Amino acid sequence: MPGMMTLDLLETLRIVDDDVTAVVDAYLANPSCGTVYFGEGYRIDPALAVAEHPFAGTLMRQPWAGEELRRAAVRAAVMLAVPERD
Repeated sequence: MPGMMTLDLLETLRIVDDDVTAVVDAYLANPSCGTVYFGEGYRIDPALAVAEHPFAGTLMRQPWAGEELRRAAVRAAVMLAVPERD
């Protein structure tokens, strides 16, 4: 059985919105940040989430994409990714 997406973890209150924001912030500060730990025992590679997302990866390479749009794209990618559990 596949793991739960970040979105599912948020809906079931296993993580909170601040956890997701911290992952997005880490990626935007350093796109090669590697694994980010969040919540209680979860980890995710936001760069991998962005690369695997059909829209976010493309958008992040666009020079016209502003900060808010980039943040929204990264957040969407993180929300749909399946984090690992320690």
